Amino acid sequence: MDERVKTYDDKMKKAIEFLLSDYQTLRAGRANPHLLDKLKVNYYGAPTPIQQVGNITVPEARMIQITPWEKSLIKEIEKAIMASDIGITPSNDGNVIRLVFPELTEERRKSLVKDVKKKGEDCKVAIRNIRRDANDSFKKLAKTEVSEDEIKDLEDAVQKLTDKYIKDVDKAIEEKSKEILTV
Repeated sequence: MDERVKTYDDKMKKAIEFLLSDYQTLRAGRANPHLLDKLKVNYYGAPTPIQQVGNITVPEARMIQITPWEKSLIKEIEKAIMASDIGITPSNDGNVIRLVFPELTEERRKSLVKDVKKKGEDCKVAIRNIRRDANDSFKKLAKTEVSEDEIKDLEDAVQKLTDKYIKDVDKAIEEKSKEILTV
């Protein structure tokens, strides 16, 4: 692969990776420890990811259990969860915090699928913008020492990459939608 095309390939790959990591934080009716990835706890004055202050497990399909390494952190972890947009109220027994995920309603599932599609469309737009940037930079090369045929080849290579990544986005949208709609 041409080095000039590889740069844009990497950018498109990053757009897909961002989309997939974003999908992991969506609540699909099942407990997914990645929902807590963005949460930070006040740990001795420093915002610290929950994963670094306790053990996170999924004992049942719809429950996440957080076992803090220091009992004094239970209140801080609960505060972080309440302040987040997860929409789940934590419960604790003095040793562990449990997050029980209720079954999603049909309406909520459809709303989540809309979110999935919107995020997918945003990713497609980002990929197309990368293609546009690539084509613009290739046209600037045409003013220098590169032939028109070579420019055409570079544009074709970027278009093939764009098509490939758009298919990947469609596949990711379909898989996540199916996961959410599965009761």
